Amino acid sequence: MKHFCSEEVEVLAHQRTKEGNEQCGDGYYYTSTDEYFFCILADGLGSGYNAHDSSTAVISIAKEYHHENVDSVMRRCNEALAQKRGAAVAILKVYFLKKEFVYSCVGNIRFFLYSSSGKLTYPLPVTGYLSGKPQTFRTQCYPYESASKFLLYSDGFHFNGLKTILNVEKPLHSIAEDIKGRPSSSSDDATFIIGSLL
Repeated sequence: MKHFCSEEVEVLAHQRTKEGNEQCGDGYYYTSTDEYFFCILADGLGSGYNAHDSSTAVISIAKEYHHENVDSVMRRCNEALAQKRGAAVAILKVYFLKKEFVYSCVGNIRFFLYSSSGKLTYPLPVTGYLSGKPQTFRTQCYPYESASKFLLYSDGFHFNGLKTILNVEKPLHSIAEDIKGRPSSSSDDATFIIGSLL
């Protein structure tokens, strides 16, 4: 499990590859600056080499352009997937000073943010996937409270009772270990990224 912690954010990420495959079709990347935290999760269509090729293309764009706004990065990711199989893509960008986050998703990746006051925020994704064809994005901006927790995951994981998972006074690492220990589909790649906005 990968771990990152700064004064503004703590993040843990875990990934499993579909049984029998050498390459994971999911890809993710996150980085943090003094101004923002940027996180992207890409789920390449299908599995194996072609799915890995699609998600890798998305992640390379994110690494180069994470300083741009979310819509711009999504457009670049879509263009990078022309002539490839395609991918579901979710982008989260948290602005520390303004205490707000921007989120956009195309495809079956899920995102939840649970605030310290008990509110659950669940932006609805746009159906479909990025493939280089013209695509509509639904990019939304929300305020957040300190000590909010978020969970971003691909469709290899299935959760019931997310409020119960996130609404605990346990360290983030313990919550991540609990999620990691839950059954996930062996017929799909599975990735989750959990974080706390400090």
